[in-house]
Amino acid sequence: MTRRELDAAGIREPGLRAAYTWCRELNARHGRTYFLATRLLTPAQRPAIHALYGFARWLDDIVDEPDDDATPETLDARLQEVEQRFLADLDAGASDDPLLTAVIDTAARYTLAKAYFEAFFTSMRMDLTVTGYATREELDTYVHGSAEVIGLQVLPVLGTVAPREEAEPRAAALGKAFQLTNFLRDVAEDLDRGRVYLPADELAGHGVDRDRLHWCAAQGRADQPVRAAIRDQIAVTRDIYAEAGPGIAMLHPISRPCVATAARLYGGILDRIEDAGHDVFAGRAAVSRGQRLAVACGAVARTQWARRRHPAPALPVAVG
Repeated sequence: MTRRELDAAGIREPGLRAAYTWCRELNARHGRTYFLATRLLTPAQRPAIHALYGFARWLDDIVDEPDDDATPETLDARLQEVEQRFLADLDAGASDDPLLTAVIDTAARYTLAKAYFEAFFTSMRMDLTVTGYATREELDTYVHGSAEVIGLQVLPVLGTVAPREEAEPRAAALGKAFQLTNFLRDVAEDLDRGRVYLPADELAGHGVDRDRLHWCAAQGRADQPVRAAIRDQIAVTRDIYAEAGPGIAMLHPISRPCVATAARLYGGILDRIEDAGHDVFAGRAAVSRGQRLAVACGAVARTQWARRRHPAPALPVAVG
């Protein structure tokens, strides 16, 4: 399937094909929901999505899965090195680093704004020093670079039937909703890393602080104040999904089943948290394999129908 995707996208150069293949393999290992959803895109669309998500996943791993002897200072130096190298290569339109090649090629093909990548690096650096967010506004600053820009990057790959500037706020909102869902699913895991990605003032409204979260983690269960706080955080996140929802109809018809499936599967994580009584310390919430397949089967039917009725999104002009 990789060869078919690369051929369909017009990616011929062997080194470039290897770079895109690396991104695809990374996504298959780490992003079950995203990877399943990308199977609903046309083969020609998939390499660019894999490149963008793979790049984000790789940088995130530098911060979240460091070597045993890493320090915040060495990680910061590593990120700065990668950022300077990447942005210089992005300006040049090419790289001799196989890990950067695919995303630079995708950025050139789809004319992606450099500011999107700069914002992502800013958020990655925040993870080295920022361990909590006092307000929603502060968290939103982080989420813009860590998630909203991803939605903006993939939008031209998906294609739109509405003016792109109308679809962009919806795409950013969906990226944000996905990220906030991750934060809720991963409260315990993030706490182990010394981070809390829930606004402190909103938690405080329920009498919840970092010490209470640590106590719940030690007990392996959430108490009632934490459950109430999580319930409210889910409500905020669902509002953002609702804001993003109309954007699906703005996409190219062939891309809609993919994005709708991702939204439904990610929304299902919130359902699982609710099913557990909002106890984010009882176990990591996940949509079951059977549920993922059931959603995917319906999406496959919708995808086939869309492909029969609509031509595929036009490919961008190859840059090399």
